[in-house]
Amino acid sequence: MIRRILIVEDVQQARSFLAAILKDLFADATLTEAADMRSALNLCARKQFDLALVDLQLPDGDGYAVLRKLSETQDNITSIVTTAMGSDSAIVAALSAGADGYLLKSDPPDLIASQLRNIQGGTLPLSPAIARRVMDHFRTTGPNVEDAANLTPREAEVLSLVGRGLRVSDVAAALDLAPSTVSSHVKAIYRKLNISSRAEAAYQAARMGLLSDQ
Repeated sequence: MIRRILIVEDVQQARSFLAAILKDLFADATLTEAADMRSALNLCARKQFDLALVDLQLPDGDGYAVLRKLSETQDNITSIVTTAMGSDSAIVAALSAGADGYLLKSDPPDLIASQLRNIQGGTLPLSPAIARRVMDHFRTTGPNVEDAANLTPREAEVLSLVGRGLRVSDVAAALDLAPSTVSSHVKAIYRKLNISSRAEAAYQAARMGLLSDQ
């Protein structure tokens, strides 16, 4: 359930646009806005959020620091990048910092709204152009499908659920495990597959055939 949302965006028009979409999608959620990196970092340290939309270009720093802070301080957070930056380096850096999805501001407004709407169904937002870049990147640098053999049956089960967009608490409920146990499995999976985000986990789960029953 998404009840607490953080928008990190320095452009007022963009903040208002995103806020309008989110208010429509998550009518009962509380929206908090930050216009710069310092404010966002302070909010991350003081409050818990379920969903965060983070711009990468901020007037006093960058969104990568915010993504890392969210990963460090939030119990169950879905972090989505909303930016004009679509370079390979920006994408890889954002995924490494903890981004779960990546949307380009240049996408049509209805596409952005549709992508954010899909969060409710467990699908993490990814602009079509970014999806192509991610696929190209991991086609040449990602781990091989054979890496699945390094996972235990339980780790493969956890990866299949994480790959579908479930958060730690949801995976724990589905498998009747403690959240701390699921977190330990996720860390082991990331280490074995040499990945660092749920977006990469979803890609690897698909490559390994763990999502084939959808």
